[in-house]
Amino acid sequence: MKVLVIGGGAREHAICDIVKKSKNIELYSVMSNINPGIESLSKEYLFEKEIEVDKIVEYAINKNIEIVLIGPEAPLESGLTNELILNGVLVCAPKKEAARIETDKEWMRNILKKYEIPGQLKFKCFTDINKAEIFIEDLNGEVVIKPIGLTGGKGVRVSGDHFYNTVEAIEYIGEIIKKKIGGKSKVLIEEKAKGEEFTLQAFSDGVSIIPLPLVQDHKRLFPGDKGPNTGGMGSYSLSNGLLPFISKSIYEESAAILQKIIESLNREKCKFIGPIYGQFMLTSEGPKIIEVNARFGDPEAMNVLPLLSSDYIDLCKAMLNENLCKKQIIIDNKSTVCKYIVPEGYGVKSMIDEKITLDEENIKNSGSKLYYASVNKKNNNIYTTSSRSLAIVGISDLLVDAEIMCENALRYVKGKHIYIRHDIGTSKLIQSKMNKIKN
Repeated sequence: MKVLVIGGGAREHAICDIVKKSKNIELYSVMSNINPGIESLSKEYLFEKEIEVDKIVEYAINKNIEIVLIGPEAPLESGLTNELILNGVLVCAPKKEAARIETDKEWMRNILKKYEIPGQLKFKCFTDINKAEIFIEDLNGEVVIKPIGLTGGKGVRVSGDHFYNTVEAIEYIGEIIKKKIGGKSKVLIEEKAKGEEFTLQAFSDGVSIIPLPLVQDHKRLFPGDKGPNTGGMGSYSLSNGLLPFISKSIYEESAAILQKIIESLNREKCKFIGPIYGQFMLTSEGPKIIEVNARFGDPEAMNVLPLLSSDYIDLCKAMLNENLCKKQIIIDNKSTVCKYIVPEGYGVKSMIDEKITLDEENIKNSGSKLYYASVNKKNNNIYTTSSRSLAIVGISDLLVDAEIMCENALRYVKGKHIYIRHDIGTSKLIQSKMNKIKN
C-alpha cells in the first residue's frame, strides 16, 4: 500500500516510523525541510511547503497514493484533506470544516457552548479594545489572551505569567488586532483556569473515539515552567496511562468530553476523522477545556506512538470506515520521557544554520528513540532552523528509568548553540506540580 505523510517535524517522523511497521507499505512524504529521519524511511519525498495544496494533490495522484496522513495543522486549515478526497484519495485527517475545532478558537468555544459540553470556560471575542478592557476588568484581570487563528502554540499569553496588569494586557490585544496575529484582527479572551495541564489524544472515526494514554507537555522554555511559551519543550507519560495528579475517573471524564465534541461536530455535519486531542486543565472544579487540536500533539505523539503495537494503517482504515468500535488497540505499558533539543534563543530569536552533530547508533543502543524535527540536511550535516531540532524519547517501565535513559541518550547530541530543558520528567518537577495542586 502506498501511504503519503505530510509534514517534516518530529511528530511526522514518529508517524512515519509507526507506519513503516505495517506490512507491505511504500512510504512517501511531503516536507518543507529535509528531515533525515523521514527521508531515510521514505521511498520518495516531495520537497514542498505543506500548504501547497494543488502541488501535493498532483503528487498524490501521480504516485497513486492510497492513504494520506497529515501531521501539522496548517494543511488542514488550507483544505488539503478536502481537495485530496475530491480527487479520489483517502485521507485519515479531518476536512477543513471539522479542523476548525482547532483553527478557529471562537468557533470552537461557540460549539462547546451550543452543545452544552462540560469543562467550558467563560470567554468573549473582541475587535474593540475598549470592550475587551471592560471584560478583563469583570474577570479581575485573571484572563488568558489568544489570537483567534493559528500561531504555532506561541500566541497565547497568560495573566501573572506574560502580563501583570490591564495596561499590558491591552497592549498585547492591540498588537493582535493591528498586526492580525493568527490571521484575523480579532482576539479571544478567556477566564484563566488554575491547575495542571494535561493532554488526551484519541483516534476518531467521526462517531466514536479510542482514547490514548495521557501525556503532560511543557510549553515553557525554562526549567520550573518559566519563560516564554514554545511549541513544547518535552513531555512525559506513565505506564498506567494516567498522570501522577490524574485519577482514572478524571481520565474517563475527560474522554467523555472529547467524545461529546466528536458528536457535536457530527451534528454540525462536519464529521471528524483522524487523530484529535484535547488540552485540559485539571482545576478544583474538574477538567476544563483549554483547546482542542485536530491532529496528534507535538511532542505528545512521540510519547504514545512508539508504544502502539497495533497495526497503525489498520487503525487508519477503521477510522475511515467508521468501525473503530470493533477495534481493540494494544499499547505497551511503558513510561516515556521526551526532551527536545532546540536552537539557542528558541522562543525569542533562534540561532539558525548552526551545526548539530549526533551519534545515531549510540542513541539507539541506549534504548531511546530519536526523532528529527525542524532541521535542514546539507552535505550530510544537520543544521538548526528557527524551530525545534531533535527529540529524544526514553522508554522504560518506570518513569525515573525513562528519564535517565533519555538523559543518557542526550549525551550523544552536540552543538555549540543548542538548548535542552533537562528538568522534564524528573521527580523534582513532578513533585512541585503535585504540591501546587494540593495548595
